[in-house]
Order: sequence, then C-alpha cells, then structure tokens
Amino acid sequence: MSMTRADGPSIRWWVPGDWNGFFGLFTNVVLNVIVLTGLCLGVIKLPDGIVFGRILPALGIALPIGNLYYAYLAYRLAKKEGRDDVTAMPYGPSVPHMFIVVFVIMLPAYLRTHDAVLAWQMGLAWAFIIGVIVLIGAFVGPFVRRMTPRAAMLGTLAGISIAFISMRPAFQMWEVPWIAFLSFGIVLISWTANVRLPGGVPGGLAAVLVGTVIAWIATVFGWTDVVNGAQVSASFADFGLHLPRPSAHVISGLVDIAPLLVTAIPLGIYNFTEGMNNVESAAAAGDEYNLRQILLADGIGAVVGSVLGSPFPPAVYIGHPGWKAVGGRIGYSLATGLVIAAVCFLGLTALLLAVVPLVAILPILLYIGLVIGAQAFQAVPSKHAPAVVLALIPNIAAWGQTQIDGALSAAGTSAAQLGMGKLMATGVVYRGMELLGGGAVLAGLMLGAIATFIINREFNKAAAYALAAAVLSFFGFIHGVQLAWAASPTVALGYALLGVICLAVAWREERMAASPPLPVKA
Repeated sequence: MSMTRADGPSIRWWVPGDWNGFFGLFTNVVLNVIVLTGLCLGVIKLPDGIVFGRILPALGIALPIGNLYYAYLAYRLAKKEGRDDVTAMPYGPSVPHMFIVVFVIMLPAYLRTHDAVLAWQMGLAWAFIIGVIVLIGAFVGPFVRRMTPRAAMLGTLAGISIAFISMRPAFQMWEVPWIAFLSFGIVLISWTANVRLPGGVPGGLAAVLVGTVIAWIATVFGWTDVVNGAQVSASFADFGLHLPRPSAHVISGLVDIAPLLVTAIPLGIYNFTEGMNNVESAAAAGDEYNLRQILLADGIGAVVGSVLGSPFPPAVYIGHPGWKAVGGRIGYSLATGLVIAAVCFLGLTALLLAVVPLVAILPILLYIGLVIGAQAFQAVPSKHAPAVVLALIPNIAAWGQTQIDGALSAAGTSAAQLGMGKLMATGVVYRGMELLGGGAVLAGLMLGAIATFIINREFNKAAAYALAAAVLSFFGFIHGVQLAWAASPTVALGYALLGVICLAVAWREERMAASPPLPVKA
C-alpha cells in the first residue's frame, strides 16, 4: 500500500525491508512479554486469571498505542518532507521498569503481605504514576535534563541492571550452564561482535531457538527437566479471547502512594530523559521527530495500561538507526503492534512460555543487564566513572539486603529478631546496608549527581543536591526504612554537612578567582 505525492516519491506503508524490522522488533517485544509473564507467574505468584485475563490484554492495548502512533508519525513525517526512507520509532515494554516493578515494587509487597493481588495493585499504581510523570516530562523534560548529570541518571540505572536484572539470571544460568552457554554465546557473537548469522536470523531469535531445541532434546533423553510436555498441554487452557476492561484496582494501589514515589519519580524522569536521547538518535539518522509527541505516547500508554490492568509501562525503544539500517520504514512498527495485540488477546503467551524454557531466555536478560550497566560508563566522560560507581552502590546494597532477609526468613527469623550485634559479629553490616539501600534508585541519583558536580568543580550545584538529599533523607524518601518525620536524621545531618563543605569550597574558589595574584619579588 502506498500514497503518491505529486511533488515527491511514493510513500509506502510496507517495503521489503520492513520484514527485517518486523522480525527483529517483534522478537524483541514478544520475548519481553514472555519474560514479564513468567515473572508475574513465577515470582509474584499471580493467578492465571489476572495474568492472562487482565495484564496481557491490557498490554494488548498499551503497546499498540505506541506502535500505531509512531507509524502514523513516521507516515506524516514522510509525507511532510516528501521522503520514502523515514523509519518509525520502535516501541515496547520498558525493560528496566519491567524488572523494577516486579522486584522492587510488587515482590516486597507480596513477601510482606503474602497477597499477590495487593502486590499487583501496587504495581498498577506505580505504573500509573510513571505515566503521569512522563506526561509532565513531555513539558518539563528539557529543563530536568539540563539540571541532572547523565552520570547520575545512568549510574543509578546501572545499579538496578547489575543488581536486579543481571544477578538472578546469571545465577539461574549457572544451574544449567551447558544449555545456557550455547544461547549466551549466540547472543554475544551476534549482538556484541555484530556477526551476521546464517540467513540473517536475528540473534535473539537464534539464541532462543537453539536453547529451546537443545532443552527439548535433553528432556526427551532424560538429561534434564527444564521443559515439561504437560505444561504445553495445560497452556491451551489459557487460549481464547481475552479482552481488556478498566477497573478500580489502580485506585486501590494508590492508597499507599508515598513508598511508590521513591522509585516512580526518578524512573519517570529516566523514562523521558531516555526518550529524549532516542529522539536525538533518530534525528542523527535523518528522521527529526517532535519530542513532545513521542513522550506523550509513552505517558498515555503507561496510564491506559495501568487503568486496564498492566503494571508494565511501555516506552520508546533505543535502536531506531539499527532498524533504519536493515530497511525498516513504517510498516514494521505497525505490524509489530498488531501482532503483539493478537498474542496478548488470544492468550498465546502461555503456550510460548511452556514451549520456550527459561534457560533459553536467561542469557538475553543477562545481556540486557550488561548493556544497561555498560552504557553508564560508555555514555559519560571517563572522569565521571567514579560518580557512576557511587550511583550504583545503593542498589547493590538494596539487593544484598533482600538476599539476607530471604535467607533469614527461610530460617524462620529476621534481622530484628537476631539483633544487629550478632549480625555485626559475623561481618554483616546490616544496618548500614539497610540505610544505604533505602530508596536506592533516588539515593543513587543524588549521590551520583553530587559526585559528578564535585568532579566538575561545580561545588554550588553539588551543595544544592547535597542539601536536597538531606531533606529527602530526613523524611525517609532515601536512606530510610519508611516515610516519616525524622526518618533518618543522622543521614540527613551528614548530607547537610557535606552541602556546607561544598558551599565553603565554592566560596573559597570564588574568592581565589577574584583575588589578583600577589606580585613576585625579585
């Protein structure tokens, strides 16, 4: 299908290169849908009815909103500029947010209450807040981006990726390494070395196919039990037409909104900041999109998805130049949205999850974590590397605390019951870990920003962030176990003193710059 202009080339909705773009983007998105389905079922223990009857149908609306809208924007840009080489922006579930909402929002709520539905409701509220922040970011994003160092934003995200995205898949891979390493090798060869696979098969698809085939062969011969034929048969029970419907569950989750803001605010900011970067990347490749229009689609997708039942915010994907290079234009985004909607509405994810073993997907998850972590160092000046490391430490502390709490819970006790003295005697600095990891995402952002500005000798800005961190600590938004008046007064005092030091150094630097040098005596 095409549209012909009298003063320009034919604008086609589909070109041969869209097949490459479609298989690549669809594989990427559907793998993420499979993973988030597995996380909901296996980690949060949500009932099948909620996963296949509420979450996936909601995604079946939220994801195509972006895909179809971005295809429209690409068509409009092509028509406006009279070009036939415009490529639509890619769109799908935000991978960092996918893991954060599961492991940072829903899982702690589930472990605390043993109520999976309540955990889901909190996830919905969190996604709704993310969407609202992105919508606000469409208007204030440029200012926020100017005020926040990239090292701080990417550094705290690196902490999330290393601790909460990479660790668990890596540990699970080593349980079945002889299968996982095959898929992981394909991922590394295809995606890091950019080796073209036979027939141009996308690396992610090849890794999953090889891992799946080997796992099924091994199961048939009795070498492993990572897949189960009975689960494939049972998955057909979820096959059918599941249409989305709005509900008040998101309102129930908003009742306890304060803890959600601790991660939703910085991650919402990250969402629209990363959206800006992706728009700039597309502009460098020749397609100049309106930033506000791109971000509005992200925000609306998250809000609509949460109201319909999905706690997974969608986002504009990185990679526009790549899809453009393989020939993708308008149709690949359009087709991806439509096919993903069909997969979600028909309950096909259960079948895919039963056929594709987790061990074949884990290498992709580990790779995603590696890339996000590496990006923090690659996309900032080398002198900011210490700030990146500082920004990621709070998330590592938060992850470490979850491991200790889980082990103690399995033993029928807790840190409070054991006492800090006993833990300290074994070398476990639990209280410091608990405080450092409180509000880890926002804490990492503040620490990274302070360090970046100090490295740049912008001491007034460092002081401003230190004093802001003091306020956040005082009320427990960061470095606290709960939101309260004087939640962490000693931490707040420490940040305040750091701010005073930075102000003093700034004053001294200004005085020295203003004072003329003393004459040198002969």
